[in-house]
Amino acid sequence: MTERKTLRTKTYVLLAMMVVFGPSGDVLLSRGMKQLGGLHVWSFDGILHFFMRAFTSGSVWLGIAALLLFFISYLLVLSWADFSYVSPASALGYVLVALMGYFFLGEHVPPVRWLGIALICVGVFLVGGTHPDTRQSG
Repeated sequence: MTERKTLRTKTYVLLAMMVVFGPSGDVLLSRGMKQLGGLHVWSFDGILHFFMRAFTSGSVWLGIAALLLFFISYLLVLSWADFSYVSPASALGYVLVALMGYFFLGEHVPPVRWLGIALICVGVFLVGGTHPDTRQSG
């Protein structure tokens, strides 16, 4: 029984890391790229210059680091938990994406999006109540 509890605890910790690092990385990348502005010259030199500027942005590098931590957490949790559990449970990150977009990027989030996010939360709650590994649930 303690092995089952340990598995659930490890899974929750890594899911929490995914929920935090994924949206954080996305928001940092978005902020960094918005600070750079759009790609206006579609030549080899223009694209090269754009990427050189992008890779000198602190926000972009922090975003890459956060997404790397997300990916490591994702790989680890998938090594023992069912994909059909991990993917829906990690969807709680959508709430954080909307909140961070609103507060840190100044984006308007319309009511219909909040409703969709609330429905996602209900699904996360339902999935979270099941065992992460169906091979051990019986």
